[in-house]
Amino acid sequence: MEDRTYTADAEPGQTATVAGWAHEIRDLGGIAFLIVRDTTGKIQVKFEKDEMDDDLVETGMGVNRESVVKVTGDVEEEERAPTGVEIVPESVEVVADADPELPLDPSGKVDADLSTRLDNRTLDLRKEETKAIFEIRAEVLRSVREAFRDLGSTEINTPKIVATGTEGGTELFPITYFGQEAFMNQSPQLFKQLMVGSGLERVFEIGPIFRAEEHNTPRHLNEATSIDFESAFFDHEDAMDACETVVKAAYEGVAENCRDELEALGYEDFEAPEGDFPRLTYEEAIERINATGELDEQLVWGDDLPTEGEKALGDDVGSHYFITDWPSEIKPFYIKDHDDDEQLSTGFDLMHPNMELVSGGQREHRYDHLVEGFEQQGLDPDAFEYYTKMFKYGMPPHAGWGLGGERLVMTMLGLENIREAVLFPRDRQRLSP
Repeated sequence: MEDRTYTADAEPGQTATVAGWAHEIRDLGGIAFLIVRDTTGKIQVKFEKDEMDDDLVETGMGVNRESVVKVTGDVEEEERAPTGVEIVPESVEVVADADPELPLDPSGKVDADLSTRLDNRTLDLRKEETKAIFEIRAEVLRSVREAFRDLGSTEINTPKIVATGTEGGTELFPITYFGQEAFMNQSPQLFKQLMVGSGLERVFEIGPIFRAEEHNTPRHLNEATSIDFESAFFDHEDAMDACETVVKAAYEGVAENCRDELEALGYEDFEAPEGDFPRLTYEEAIERINATGELDEQLVWGDDLPTEGEKALGDDVGSHYFITDWPSEIKPFYIKDHDDDEQLSTGFDLMHPNMELVSGGQREHRYDHLVEGFEQQGLDPDAFEYYTKMFKYGMPPHAGWGLGGERLVMTMLGLENIREAVLFPRDRQRLSP
C-alpha cells in the first residue's frame, strides 16, 4: 500500500491513509470514535455525525472489532486523543470484515487462558503485551548473533534429520526416511564439533532441536530453539567466558532497543546483569543446597540436582551462576574429564536463579578416549563413525555449549510458562496450530 502512513507517523496538517485493525468503537451520541491499530500503535478517527455523510458514519460505526480497515482523512491535533492527534475521515473502507464473535479479546480487557491464546495465536499477538514478548525475542536473537560475530564465530546450519541420536536413549522422535529409520536431531552437538575440526574453527547455530521427553511442565518443550556455540582451542573456562558474554549481550540489546516493549510488559526498571557470574563447583553446589534445608533428603556426590534443589540454590545465589566440575558419570560421553582427575568432568551448566539455561564443557578430542566414552555409556561407536573417524585426522582441543532460547526469554521476562515465549509450541498435547 504505497500511500499508507503508519499511525505513529501521522502528523497534524497532513492528509493521511492509515490501515490496520478496528480496535475499538466509542459512540458518544452526536460524536463517535473509531480506534485504528497497526503495528506502531493506535490512532483515533473522529466522526461528527451531523456534519458527515451518513454512509461514511454508518461504515465507520458498523464495522466489527478486529476487521481490517483503511481510513483516509485530515490529521488534526487533539490533546484529548490518546496520541495527541486524530483523523477526520474522508473515506472508510472495510478491507476484511471480522466475525463479531471473537474467540478472545485482543484489547486485553477480557482475559483468556493460555490454551485459548495458543489456539488463536494470530489474535493473541494483536495484544500489545503478547506482541512485545516476540519483539523482545527477536532482539535477543539479533543481539546474540552480533555477540557471536564479535567473538569471531561463523554461523552454520546443521541437519535436523539424522541417522543416530546425539545422546542416544529414548528421547528421540523416529521418522521414516525413504524406507529407513531416522530421527529428529536432539542437538547439533556432533556436527558443530566436526566443524571446529574444519577450517571454520569457531561456529554458532540458532535452530530447532527435538526431544521426545514426556514432560508436561511450564519449563519443557518437545521442539525448542537451541543457541549453540563451539570453538577450537577453547577450554571449558574460555567457553564459560563466551557464554557469559553472549547472555549479557542479549540483556543489553533488550535494555537498549526494547524500551517500549518492556514498558508494555511492566518492566520499566529492566537492567542487564552486571559483574561476573559466580562459578560454583558441583561439590560446592550440593553443599549449599543441603545447607538450605529445603530438601527432604540430603544430596550426595553423583546425584543430579532436583528442581527443588536448583530453586533453593538459585534463591541463595540470587543471580546467574555457573555450576562446574560435574561428576564424569552424569555428563555425556563427549565431555572431557579433567586431566588430573577422571572422576571430574569439565562439564558446566549456566543457571538462572529459577532454572538451568546452558549445558556445556570442553569436549574429548582424543579418538581413543572418545570411543571409550561411547562404550561406557552403552552406545555403539560404529553407529557414529561419520563423527568419530574425523577425530583420527587432527581434531583440536575444543569446547562449547548449548543455550535454550525460550528459557532465556522466559527467565529474562519472568514468564510463568515457557509456551508464552513460543509462537506455536510443540508439547505432548499440542501439534496444532
